Amino acid sequence: MKGRRPIRQSLRSRSTGGLAEDIDGYLNFIDLERGLSAKTQESYASDLDQCAAFLTRRGVKDWRTAPGDVVAQWIHSLTGDELKVSSLARKLTALRGLARYLVREKYRDDDFTALLVSPKQTRSIPGTLTANEVERLLAAPIGGTPHALRDKALLELFYSSGLRVSELGGLTIQQVDLEHGFLRVFGKGSKERVVPIGGKATDAIKVWLEAGRPHFVKARTGSQLFLSERGDGLSRVTLWFIVKKYAKLAGINKTVKPHLLRHSFATHLLSGGADLRAIQEMLGHANISTTQIYTAVESKRLIDQHAKFHPRNRE
Repeated sequence: MKGRRPIRQSLRSRSTGGLAEDIDGYLNFIDLERGLSAKTQESYASDLDQCAAFLTRRGVKDWRTAPGDVVAQWIHSLTGDELKVSSLARKLTALRGLARYLVREKYRDDDFTALLVSPKQTRSIPGTLTANEVERLLAAPIGGTPHALRDKALLELFYSSGLRVSELGGLTIQQVDLEHGFLRVFGKGSKERVVPIGGKATDAIKVWLEAGRPHFVKARTGSQLFLSERGDGLSRVTLWFIVKKYAKLAGINKTVKPHLLRHSFATHLLSGGADLRAIQEMLGHANISTTQIYTAVESKRLIDQHAKFHPRNRE
């Protein structure tokens, strides 16, 4: 599949076991069966190679006979490395996945990670734009130039759909159904979801397709919805530059990054009364707990409003 890294291959036979060989086998398994992103697979490979090096220094040569207490020593050795809790949790997830793979393939009878405890993660509350700031941002592209039409449509769709940066940059014309007001997007793990498009975003995209996009088309141009001056799709860096440019023109005194529009999309839907499960589906979150962070954003907003305007809080 395009964009996926090549399946990791071992120079030795998997049947011989060993630390490196079984890591290879597990990575091949998740590449074919789990549909994890290339970035996640690369992180897991690095984590497991790091653990294998630790085990080797302690005389352990095979995952299939590795003592659980020695594996636990590796996790404990990381707690003093000033790692982020999320990084430590990811390493443990990679290790648990390998252990379950070995049991599934009948290379081991026991899960050597069964007694390991995951570190408690605390989620930071994402920043958002206010509704007024969003209105100013969306109004910032002015005029009928091809660049202005593109950027207007891009920002409107970004806020209307809550897409990830990579999803927006890779969007094709075929994925967008302007007649019925929705788009189909392939998110993490190549999972498809349907996302509604608002009326203003739909109108802006129509104008862009008719009067703006033809000016960017080159001989090698494909079906990408939004194009650069070279006729290619927009990169993450270009998207970041566009958002930053118009945030500055709109006079927004915040560090505005593309993901901030995704956070704002979710937070504003929630504050408007949208169902959390519906927001989860639109964002493409696999777990509702990921979406629940936006309830904390809304709670904080209410607390701030109470502190600012309640008579008993005034001096």
